Amino acid sequence: MKNETNLKVLMVSTEYPPMQGGIGRYTNNLVNALRNIDIDVYVCSGSEGKGEYKGLSPNNTNNSQFLLKVVDQLHPDIIHIQMEHGLYGLELNSLLPGAITTSLDYFYSKCGQPIITTFHSSYDFKQWLNLVSINQHKFNIKKITEYWERIINYKAFHDLNKRIFHQSRANIVCSNYLSKLIPGCKVIYHGANSYLSQNVSKQEARTKLSLPTSSKIALAQGFFTSTKGWDIINKMKIPDDWVIVLNHSNNHYSKQNFDLDIVNCKNKNRIINLDKKYLSESELSLLFYASDVVILPYIVCSGSGVMFDALAHGTPFIASDLDFFKEFKEMNLGIVVKRKPDEFVKALKQMDENYLSYKSAIEKFKVRLDWNRIANQHMEIYIDTKMRTHLPSKEKDEQIIIQR
Repeated sequence: MKNETNLKVLMVSTEYPPMQGGIGRYTNNLVNALRNIDIDVYVCSGSEGKGEYKGLSPNNTNNSQFLLKVVDQLHPDIIHIQMEHGLYGLELNSLLPGAITTSLDYFYSKCGQPIITTFHSSYDFKQWLNLVSINQHKFNIKKITEYWERIINYKAFHDLNKRIFHQSRANIVCSNYLSKLIPGCKVIYHGANSYLSQNVSKQEARTKLSLPTSSKIALAQGFFTSTKGWDIINKMKIPDDWVIVLNHSNNHYSKQNFDLDIVNCKNKNRIINLDKKYLSESELSLLFYASDVVILPYIVCSGSGVMFDALAHGTPFIASDLDFFKEFKEMNLGIVVKRKPDEFVKALKQMDENYLSYKSAIEKFKVRLDWNRIANQHMEIYIDTKMRTHLPSKEKDEQIIIQR
């Protein structure tokens, strides 16, 4: 479907390539897909990103004022904000929890053009608390003040999301799980495609990456933050016919230094640290084609680009039993288990026994992740939003009543 409405969209994401980060990568792929269907997209990013407009920052308290100036200059039909709260300076208040803020609050209240928001994060209470500590699976008494700050701001965080929701003309999330935490959002999956011109066989992919061709490969890939829970890899008794291939990079804004200490772990002969850091899209496709399964032992998760990427390449997952992953486990796309080393080992054996069943379900599902399809779903929302914006007030009210 081609854009025949001359839509002009301002895409907003502090994080944007070449800055490393999941939100930036997602936004870049979405922008490319939208441009491929002839939507006129301009990007507002951080100063180190390649957006047409630069100046956003998690530390910039004037993000709203800057963005209002961009809107005045560009006159877009739609402003589409990629809302990952930390990218816009989320501030928790220990004394006045209702005062929780981001640097875009003023923009949402003052912008006269229609805003669409994609929410990338929301949390149940347990995961909200688990964001506090480096060792989230253990209560850390030294961080009691941070726990307290989280506890008293939990409701305020959800109230903030409600404010953003009501100040937006349309709202998007990547899963039904998130739509339950932020009711009323449209679910559009995280897009994912192979970035190779043709499919590559497992053997060929492994040869190109110098990976073993005789063992089955469980892939641990992504940004090296404590919420990913990769510490259990050290404790897994990896079966003789499996190896774990590890590849990690640091998020642009991450200050964490999370050491797996592979050298001293018992499984060091069954763990391969690829150490290729941040991969290009084609390198990432090659790595997924080389793998039999991805492992996602996350402690906190609102969504997983790695999971969607794996599925797009026909690769099932084994993940912690968090509600986000349970949604896709119910479609027979992978396995969820308690976040314990022996449970992940059992899941590898279970994956062996039912591999063709998972592969079959994934083949049927992955067409729903195609970026062209995702772009067209966004375009439908853009067009509907633009049409409702220009309706006479009486017709607009009738539209709102019908939607409710």
